[in-house]
Amino acid sequence: MNIIARLLLIAALTMPFAACKKEEDAKKETATAPMAAPTNEDAAAWRAYVTDVVGRNMEGVTSQPFIYLLPPESSDDFEGLYGRLLDKAQSDVSRGILAGNLLAFASASPSSTKSADLVVASFADVKPDKLKGVKLLFIGKAEDSDRVKAAVEPSGVNYVFVETK
Repeated sequence: MNIIARLLLIAALTMPFAACKKEEDAKKETATAPMAAPTNEDAAAWRAYVTDVVGRNMEGVTSQPFIYLLPPESSDDFEGLYGRLLDKAQSDVSRGILAGNLLAFASASPSSTKSADLVVASFADVKPDKLKGVKLLFIGKAEDSDRVKAAVEPSGVNYVFVETK
């Protein structure tokens, strides 16, 4: 009888460790491949894509990210939406962002020119090194990246570019 009791006790003590190992294995299996950028102006697909890209670039970020996602240029009242988003981005940047935050700029379309324009306009009057320790993520085309980088570097941000192909 003692042998059976000991075996049951050993089994009861080792079960939680086996369960932990299975949970770790399940987490490893659920890691997903990066999403591909949508090739159309489907706003929902772009939101999902930008969310995926932002999530993959959160290293060193200690707060909720600031995400500036422009609607497609073909959407109704694009200029009004662009103007309101520009006002918000300029306001956020001018008052200052604490180190450890992430600013993400993207457009819900394959074109990133207007998104680049938004970043450049938002950083036009920022004082040098005002945003030191802040990560800025630009999601767009390679031809827009250099212009964005030149506009934001004086502010002291850590510039990260993700190309939409």
